[in-house]
Amino acid sequence: MSEDAKADVKLDLSGVMCPMNFVKTKLQLEEMDEGQILEVIIDEGEPVRNVPRSVKAEGHKVLELEEVPDGHYRLVIEKADV
Repeated sequence: MSEDAKADVKLDLSGVMCPMNFVKTKLQLEEMDEGQILEVIIDEGEPVRNVPRSVKAEGHKVLELEEVPDGHYRLVIEKADV
């Protein structure tokens, strides 16, 4: 995500077990408008493997996925018109 692009909504799901990571991400995306940016913090393991794939399958765009210093991952999603 470029420096001038800011997340419209931030969601910290660290410590949340699968499949609730995707459920909570999906519910948040449903509340957002097309083109808005959602930043989600997720755990390593199942969440980082499954959430980005599931978000893409729903038609949204994954802009960024990076490991952050505390061992979690930062997932940046652009809401699609689905």
